[in-house]
Amino acid sequence: MLDLAELHGFAIAAKKATYVGNGNRQAASRPGAHDLVFASGAFSYLDSYVGGTDFLGQEVIWFHGQPVWAMNYYGRILRADLIDSTRAAETLRAALALDGSEGRLLDTLDWTGPHGHYSIRSAGDIAGFQGHETIHCGGVLAYELDYHGGLVKP
Repeated sequence: MLDLAELHGFAIAAKKATYVGNGNRQAASRPGAHDLVFASGAFSYLDSYVGGTDFLGQEVIWFHGQPVWAMNYYGRILRADLIDSTRAAETLRAALALDGSEGRLLDTLDWTGPHGHYSIRSAGDIAGFQGHETIHCGGVLAYELDYHGGLVKP
């Protein structure tokens, strides 16, 4: 039986081991995709996205081989004159690696780093949620990402 607290913990661990930790890539499942994978115990995870500066992706978690949770996201650089994709990624990874950060999931966080001010807000819980993250540079919105997801059932 799926325990939601265990699912939540796995989702955070998977994000930190893949995007935040810049690791566990595998061959693309679709032309032009970037795929990040993680597994632990009965859980497995795939984050597959397309694009770079502007990107769209989906994360899926399987429990005993059955899909149980998914999240979609779309992010983009709004002001390339203020931040590029490398600096945005550095800001995101640094903010999401902070102790207490929930890895871009069910989190509220404000943090200022060398490339700008990162902010994330969300509503809901592991079963169903939505959120928005931003990076402001010099008070100007330069990057944004929207996400939503939750449990999936057969």
